[in-house]
Amino acid sequence: MKRKCSSSPTTTTTIEGKSGNGMEAEVAVTEAEVREDISPHDAGTKVPVPPSSSPASPDSKKKKRWWKFLERFGGLTRSDVKSEWNDYDATFTQKDGKGITDKEHTKDGVEKFYNLVTDIYEWGWGPSFHFSPRLRGKGIAESSAAHETRIADNLGLKPGTMALDVGCGIGGPLITIASHSGAKVVGVTINKYQVERCKARAIKAGLKYKEDFDVVQGNFLDLQFAESSIDNAYAIEATCHSPDLEKAYSEIFRVLKPGGKFVNYEWVSTSVYDPKNPDHVRCIDEINYANALPEMRRYYEIAEVARKVGFEVLVERDLAVTTNAGNWWEILKKSMKKYKLNDIIIKTLSFLRILPKETKDVHKMLYGVLGTFIEGGEMGIFSPMYMVVLQKPEA
Repeated sequence: MKRKCSSSPTTTTTIEGKSGNGMEAEVAVTEAEVREDISPHDAGTKVPVPPSSSPASPDSKKKKRWWKFLERFGGLTRSDVKSEWNDYDATFTQKDGKGITDKEHTKDGVEKFYNLVTDIYEWGWGPSFHFSPRLRGKGIAESSAAHETRIADNLGLKPGTMALDVGCGIGGPLITIASHSGAKVVGVTINKYQVERCKARAIKAGLKYKEDFDVVQGNFLDLQFAESSIDNAYAIEATCHSPDLEKAYSEIFRVLKPGGKFVNYEWVSTSVYDPKNPDHVRCIDEINYANALPEMRRYYEIAEVARKVGFEVLVERDLAVTTNAGNWWEILKKSMKKYKLNDIIIKTLSFLRILPKETKDVHKMLYGVLGTFIEGGEMGIFSPMYMVVLQKPEA
């Protein structure tokens, strides 16, 4: 059923897309159309059928949205999925703990990764693509929200301030932090499809575009913001994708105002990790491959890099071991039956060609690494929540 739009029908938003020949195009759409973003998450759960030529009805509109989605996958046309998957697989395959060989290709590789996994993540995981310490007696959503609002509180966000979300994904944390703090949050993601999903989700949640939030496509190695123009910034499991952490931190330092803070949750190998232990090395290599990481940083490198680019380190702690919450990987163990069922569904839809054939390979990778995450957590060699609170010195 078509959603109602409370704003003026003449309000327009520009969404970047690609024409059939691959050329970039800009299309002006109403806010109502943004809410009609083509995605399986908005289109119901019935088995899709081709749209008929009969007059549009609520049911036919829903089927049409499903059919349009099936023509695309995470912003890709069906015909592109195979080449994107093959390129990703070749780029991020790694062994012996050495990371990938072609780090210059990481930017394109990460964009391909999120073209391939965004819809699967949103369907199977929700809008917040990150792990969280499991609060005792609380559920996944509550634990995730607490993990996100911790950032807003550490930054001191409030109405009238602005924060940059570095690697915002489809906007789960952006929506939580903007709603919790009253600050305007500007998201940056390398993936064009995620820009569309973030915008649609935030508007649906009741945030006002350009007033409460904004989202742009961009690379955090080359942020398109003026020097000393951003109040505060944060990143959640995003800068781990960077082939050059120093350059990423240097760019964030550049755009922050003097006195501005940056809170980051990094993926790291811990002090327990032994590069001479083959099980440790295999585990980290598998995590890197299935998550588009060029390499895994050691825990001590994070603060070292931050200080090198000019930050003061206010807080440095691994939230995986320094909170009273439960283990972050326990939710994976408890949800394996659900994820197994999801894998069967994806395989079936791929076999029937309802989804592109290679979708099953993408999901096999994501499903397979769940056990590796659990292994890394139980061995204590990996943390997805190494927190640093950094500050750019006052002028």
